[in-house]
Amino acid sequence: MIVKEEFLSRLRKIFDLNLYEVKVWTALLSRGTSTAGELSSISDVPRSRTYDILESLERKGFIVMKLGKPIKFIALKPEEVIERVKKNLVVTAREKSKRLEKLKGDDVLNELTGLFSDRIKYVEPTDLSGALKGRQNIYNHLDMLVREAQNTITLVTTADGLSRKLEVLLPSLEKAKKRGVTIRIAAPISAENKQIAKDFAKVAEVRNIEGFQARFMLIDSEQLMFMLLNDNEVHPTYDIGIWLNTEFFAQALEALFEIAWKGFKVVK
Repeated sequence: MIVKEEFLSRLRKIFDLNLYEVKVWTALLSRGTSTAGELSSISDVPRSRTYDILESLERKGFIVMKLGKPIKFIALKPEEVIERVKKNLVVTAREKSKRLEKLKGDDVLNELTGLFSDRIKYVEPTDLSGALKGRQNIYNHLDMLVREAQNTITLVTTADGLSRKLEVLLPSLEKAKKRGVTIRIAAPISAENKQIAKDFAKVAEVRNIEGFQARFMLIDSEQLMFMLLNDNEVHPTYDIGIWLNTEFFAQALEALFEIAWKGFKVVK
């Protein structure tokens, strides 16, 4: 059985499998039912590893072990595999979330916090800066900054960026508003994202910046997060954000933004 390397690579990324797993799985799909020995020969996976790989695929919901001897394995329909993998991901994520939630009152978290707090006293604010790669990493950091904000949040984004940030940032922005944080959001508003802008308007003052492209966030006139690339021209995986902890730069940018803010149209 010959399967293109490009196809195997796509399967690995989509289903989060290793190379041996995708080779054995596709081999079984091509046969419907087969023994471990046969699959080893077809997939070119060492016989010593094949049983472990098949057990792993069975646990993940890709295949079923047939009763009787010799032991054989049955391939499931790809559509069924997708449904099982989705359900397993949800269950796994829920279990991990519960374990992490329990840490909030645990001694482990207290010790970790103590380690961080003791060390952070001797770190210069400018050292708390860095680069983040990948849009999800960027959004996670933006969400952290929003959760830590005490006074002001200024968000400037693109039309598409406004839509994406609704689900990511709105819950934290709602909590920030309850804390008394002043929130301002500026983005190009069109018919496609006008409802999104109205949803944001429940927690922030939203204004339309027609013909202006920028992506950054200012927090408490102290911290700044800005994206280097146009989100319409870069794949989310390669998006890059720069986080700076510097009052001097943040306050200078905020002063310039204040001038521009007055000229933006209010979204009602």
